[in-house]
Amino acid sequence: MSNAPHAPQRSHPITRHGETRIDPYYWLMDRESEEVLSHLRAENEFVESELGHLNTLQDEIYNDMKSRIEETDTSVPVRRSDWWHFGRTREGASYGIVCRAPVQGDGAVTPVVDPLTKLPGEQVVLDENEEIGDHDFLSVGVLSISPDDAWVAVGVDFEGNERHTVTIRPLNDQTPLDDELLDVYYSCAWASDSRHFFYTRVDDAMRPWQVWRHEINTSGLLDVLVFEESDAQYSVGVERSRDGAVILISTSSSTTSEIHFLPADNPTTLPVLVEARRLGIEYGLEHYSAADGSNWWLKVTNENATDFRLCARPSGGGEWRELVAERPGNRLDGVDAFATFLALSERVDGCAAVRIIPLPRGLHESDSSLLEGSYVIKADVDPSTVVLGANAVYDTTRLRISLTSMITPSTVADVNVTTGDLTILKQQIVRGGYNAENYVTGRLWVGASDGQQIPVTLVGRRGLINVSDDGTLHPQAPTPFLLYGYGSYEASMDPYFSSLRLSLLDRGVIFAIAHIRGGGEMGRSWYEMGKLAQKPTTFSDFVAVGRSLVAQGWTTSDQFAARGGSAGGLLMGAVMNLDPELFTCVVAEVPFVDALTTMLDASLPLTIGEWEEWGNPDASPQAYRTMRSYSPYDNIRKLNPDGSACRYPHVFATGGLNDSRVGFWEPAKWVLALRDANAENIAYLKTEMGAGHGGPSGRYDSWKDEAQVLAFVVDEITTR
Repeated sequence: MSNAPHAPQRSHPITRHGETRIDPYYWLMDRESEEVLSHLRAENEFVESELGHLNTLQDEIYNDMKSRIEETDTSVPVRRSDWWHFGRTREGASYGIVCRAPVQGDGAVTPVVDPLTKLPGEQVVLDENEEIGDHDFLSVGVLSISPDDAWVAVGVDFEGNERHTVTIRPLNDQTPLDDELLDVYYSCAWASDSRHFFYTRVDDAMRPWQVWRHEINTSGLLDVLVFEESDAQYSVGVERSRDGAVILISTSSSTTSEIHFLPADNPTTLPVLVEARRLGIEYGLEHYSAADGSNWWLKVTNENATDFRLCARPSGGGEWRELVAERPGNRLDGVDAFATFLALSERVDGCAAVRIIPLPRGLHESDSSLLEGSYVIKADVDPSTVVLGANAVYDTTRLRISLTSMITPSTVADVNVTTGDLTILKQQIVRGGYNAENYVTGRLWVGASDGQQIPVTLVGRRGLINVSDDGTLHPQAPTPFLLYGYGSYEASMDPYFSSLRLSLLDRGVIFAIAHIRGGGEMGRSWYEMGKLAQKPTTFSDFVAVGRSLVAQGWTTSDQFAARGGSAGGLLMGAVMNLDPELFTCVVAEVPFVDALTTMLDASLPLTIGEWEEWGNPDASPQAYRTMRSYSPYDNIRKLNPDGSACRYPHVFATGGLNDSRVGFWEPAKWVLALRDANAENIAYLKTEMGAGHGGPSGRYDSWKDEAQVLAFVVDEITTR
């Protein structure tokens, strides 16, 4: 790429554990430097110039996407006290509108909201299209209505750096307040009196480390520091329990938890510790006010249970008692308590699921295992994803859920807890006559190098994928193919429907998710086999999946693309170094590709808190060697083992100038290093100059970005 932007190399030695690495592009970290900004702008201009021939295809894909979306639409209302809350979108408007309307009658039936007609008494809580004003970016990270329905706390971020400014706004024609809270993170909670508001603040490293209490209609300078976490590996959060009884303050690292609480109706008291932290013990709490008047703590913990178990004790104290034992491979993610039942979020056969445990008599000291009499909510398609929806009413017999699969548009339903019957309230509208029967989804199992079976979820047009009588999937012929992966932080990449993805599928591309180790799809052990010293397993799993798909005739390397973002971008870079010839192109969005240098710099956002995921290469020679072995920027090849020049897949990388999670300089340095290794390597870098980790905020801009990525992929894998 002789016409690609170049940047001067300036020697910057980094010495640890007896090794000195020279980083020629370390200077690109300076976001205030005009030289750096000019380089990023030059890279953006290069992308527009070099990929200009794809503009027609990009526009075609964008128009396809847009034509399938019901642009003027509404969400399903959620009842909260005496109001129905829902969202609206309008054709031509980039952002959503948050609304509410008073409950009519007994509110037993969820109203159907017409996209063009207001409900009786409907109010606008927040119109994000007005909120953005003259700014180019908007993220609403805090939106919380007080218990008396009179006030709403709104936290906005106009830069993408995830530092929100919160204001308290009237909902019932009260006099506006001057309250303004700065540098607020995401979690927050109202006290029962609707006068006190709890929120979290971040430190210079973007770690939420403090909980503050604000009294409305007073200066933020008078706010009270309620809790502070001094250990830089721990982050804090604050929330109100579902039953409304307590304010929970959690502090946790990626391996250890500790929770304090205070009564929601007595917000000025000091927080009380529930259970002190013990290294390696994680727990989450739910407060359960039973229908019989008793009060309990419910605890989901990994103590003596790799895949977690559910315990309980009276809120006044006592010994913890096991209610649901560990079920190896079925990860228990959490518990939500309602007056007469519990809802467990768990993983069943590698998929997200919801289990209902009826408690018509409440919870009693004599109760042991609660699994007997429980049931799992199932979808019609396998594999699928079933998760809890918004449920704001505590004493209810209906549970709101959301379900989807690779061919099932997102569906909102209410479950009759007594009978288990589902009532579909709304399914995502796909304009243009979408028919799920035209597509096939299913799961493959691919053997890794150590014999572990890796699940792979596929979707494609019927005719490209054949299904045998036993449900096994087979390819009709080698086909253009896009493989997606993540594999970190125990995050599960569950099957989901995307109308945007149809622009790929209808062009003859098969899409798949590789559920590799390091993720949480198959339980906690699946995660532990892909972190710290075993992190390279994540990368070899993805390569094994890719090679197997080629060997089985699903695709060829000339028709094969890979995609991942953030830690999934690290995956992309590491996989390219392991097997440069496996894929013809790679999309790496906000990629964590300079992992070693970042994890050596404790001053950078998130670094210290990430050591439990990746290891601390500054303190540990072993962790250093492990990260040194896979960090993409440090392992770019110039030559193949046979001495020939190494050619990498064509790369489309993205970054965000205001990204507080992955520095914009990481993809910038990586792209330059790829070009330096071989002038024939083709690598593009697109940097959002006014956004952060999530890219542009408006939906139309997001669709245009996605159309550009898909145009790049389609061109690479269908025209060679």
